[in-house]
Amino acid sequence: MKRRNKVMMSALALTTSVLLLGACGKGENKKSATGKDQEAITLEMWLTPQWKGVLDDKEEKADYDSFFKEAAKRYEEKNPNVHVNVQVIPGEQRADKLSVAVQTKELPDMFFDSSFALSEYAHMGVLAPLDDIIDEKSQKDIPKSIWENVQINDKTYFYPFAHNPGTLSYNAEMFKEAGLEKYMAPEYEIANWSSDDLKVISKKLKETNQEVAPFGLFAKNNQGDTWNMSYLRMFGNQFFDKDGKINVNDETGVKALEFLDDMRKDGLTTKGVETLSSNDVNAMFQNKQTAINFTNSVLFNGIKSDMASGKVAPFDMRLANIPGKDQPVSFTYVTSSVVFDSGDEARIKAAKDFVKFYSTDKELVKASKNALPVRDSVATEFAEDMPYLKAYQDNSENIINFSNNTPGYVELRNAFFPELQAVYTGEKTAQEALNSFAENGNRIIDENTKKSVILN
Repeated sequence: MKRRNKVMMSALALTTSVLLLGACGKGENKKSATGKDQEAITLEMWLTPQWKGVLDDKEEKADYDSFFKEAAKRYEEKNPNVHVNVQVIPGEQRADKLSVAVQTKELPDMFFDSSFALSEYAHMGVLAPLDDIIDEKSQKDIPKSIWENVQINDKTYFYPFAHNPGTLSYNAEMFKEAGLEKYMAPEYEIANWSSDDLKVISKKLKETNQEVAPFGLFAKNNQGDTWNMSYLRMFGNQFFDKDGKINVNDETGVKALEFLDDMRKDGLTTKGVETLSSNDVNAMFQNKQTAINFTNSVLFNGIKSDMASGKVAPFDMRLANIPGKDQPVSFTYVTSSVVFDSGDEARIKAAKDFVKFYSTDKELVKASKNALPVRDSVATEFAEDMPYLKAYQDNSENIINFSNNTPGYVELRNAFFPELQAVYTGEKTAQEALNSFAENGNRIIDENTKKSVILN
């Protein structure tokens, strides 16, 4: 009965949404490309800033909405009854804007962002599954690990466009000064270290240069939590068990947090970890105050670009995976499109068709090179222009689904970092902190699972 009531409530909400959205989306009929009369449809497309320009930020008047405005222009030429409005939403305003939109039943038709940032809306039941617009060719062109990041309960809610892998980066010049060449990978490859390697490297770096913090560690807030959560997988922990519950407080998770805390106590990490944000540590790495840092492909290329322009003093910067027990650990932010379920079949169909258009068009998908292409076909085309591309592609087998697309993930982020702070300030042992997080985190998951429309 509870489930039936929940479905009825969701249906009522969506019906109200239909009336409101339908009222603002209908208009006069227009001729289609085939000459038939079709109802005019206006779609709303929101996105957070991703890249400037249609394909490149060097284009004249390049801006964050350039790509989608050009995609809309090309789509409207083939579908004159459809008009697409594009609006850029600052990333820090995304949650508030969407919260208000949900409450006022004025959600956009589409949103383009990192899939993990939008997963809660899938659980709310306001996203339309996209499996019906994904063909076999696209299935084969995009790696399995990417698809796993955009699916919940075997349904695809996010159409992948590009991705942004997270790894470590290191100052190879500091490694050379410390005689650590054997731990370095070639310039355009990703090094793989064990946890023991990381400690040996850090000790040697510290012995060589007392002014440098070997490993950049941070725990001030929920920013950069993806790396901190990945570090706890260092000794084989999966963070979530097969039932989707947090199990990071088992022997392997506790061992990883104790390992990090021991490195901190030994002076092998940044000082005052609990007060440092990821931005702080990233700045320290650029200023050569740390030797090993967190990074993703956008951050990495940004530093490279700043080196080229003179904003950052140049140094030999290279990539490494997060150590893992059986295989290295990496993750990725998949930038993708969602379609909100307005309840208006014509609008949903048009929105899905537009998403499929720019996600598969041979020319438009080339814009994915602004991060990293999810499509092997695009990656192959730009292999010579993107020297790290092959390394990232080869590393796809090490990518984990870091959020497990679990309901309540945003709340988990906020519950996680205070427990790390408690360890790094000596208030709790690693076991106590992770027990507390697991208890609180599983409560959050349980509460949000009950609210999840797609899991009930």
